Amino acid sequence: MRPFTSTISLEEARARLDAALRPIIRVERVALDDAAGRVAARDVVSPIDVPPFARSAMDGYAVIAADTETAGRTTPVELQLLDRIYTGKPSTVTVMRGACAEIATGAPLPDGADAVVMVEETAKAPGDDIGDIGRIQILAKAAPGQNIGKRAADIATGDRVIAAGDVLMPSRVGALAAIGCAGVEVFAKPRVAILSTGNEVIAPGQTLAPGQIYDVNRFTLGAIVAAHGGIPEAHHPAEDTIDALVDALDRSAQADLVVFSGGSSVGERDLIVDAVASRGEMIFHGIAVKPGKPTAFALVNGTPFFGMPGNPTSCLSNAYILLVPFLRALARLPPHTPRTTRVRLGRRIVSVAGRHQFYTVRVNNGAAFPAFKGSGDITSLSHADGYIEIAADQSTVEEGTVVTVTLF
Repeated sequence: MRPFTSTISLEEARARLDAALRPIIRVERVALDDAAGRVAARDVVSPIDVPPFARSAMDGYAVIAADTETAGRTTPVELQLLDRIYTGKPSTVTVMRGACAEIATGAPLPDGADAVVMVEETAKAPGDDIGDIGRIQILAKAAPGQNIGKRAADIATGDRVIAAGDVLMPSRVGALAAIGCAGVEVFAKPRVAILSTGNEVIAPGQTLAPGQIYDVNRFTLGAIVAAHGGIPEAHHPAEDTIDALVDALDRSAQADLVVFSGGSSVGERDLIVDAVASRGEMIFHGIAVKPGKPTAFALVNGTPFFGMPGNPTSCLSNAYILLVPFLRALARLPPHTPRTTRVRLGRRIVSVAGRHQFYTVRVNNGAAFPAFKGSGDITSLSHADGYIEIAADQSTVEEGTVVTVTLF
């Protein structure tokens, strides 16, 4: 066995990760259909006014406000109907004093008109059978600009619609569509090479031979990466030899981030440390946390590298705690803010002194109950609703203590 040469605190590990972080600079252009959730790489300035014309905000009649000065329910003003205006078809008439035009919501305001009276405040003139042309009674006074959306009221030509670094939420995608953008330049999603190590690991779907287990971590890590802004690139498992691990590192060289699981502990066949030494610099190896103490981080030919524990719970737990923040920052995404809830602990928990523990729990009937079985048991997480944190200087958490549960 080769013991850890040093074990650092969780806070120190996070500080070293921050120091090594270099957000992605590669840029690509994507269609607007594929832009949701991406991060804008350039400012986007509007080439047009939105709306590009003054338009009606109501179904009603476009009028000259001065014509309606005396209008009321008992003193209607009659106006000559000149046209009917619908969306997508500007009118060719000019509204003059004593006249009006029927108009639909969103339709372009005709020349001459300066207000719209909504249809509920109008009526047909008595005895007037309106066809293409007729007379309309206006039953309420209108003010200039009433029920009119002005040209460029939303966006003016030259306005910055999107700033570099903005996450393209649905509303921002809509703003790009409004100014006619069919595509947008975004930062590329980081490509993340994912690989499990170990002679015993085989892909699901194959028949297990004695001593073999199915590859769990490749799939849980891939799901984590896909959910937090990266593109998972799965590689076949690597055997526990220096040559195989170095070859795997070389095959992952084009990725923006490399994540191996297994081979980072202290057994004589845990050779990640030696493989990394041949290609790069180990930043840390061993964190005072439970589960996940064997987690390693390195720079391999300048590419960030995570060596995650082989045990499924340890691997996935530290993926949530360390990999997710690093990956999101690499992808220029905002920090992940999981939901939390405050509940009472339903059963006493004994923790390992000197290690910051992430303890999985189920939430049932307003209380949190332990769900952790062991680092090798994936159900420690799959049967859990979230986790509580137990500080390194705390050895027990008593039943009834109010705890904060970070929800998965």
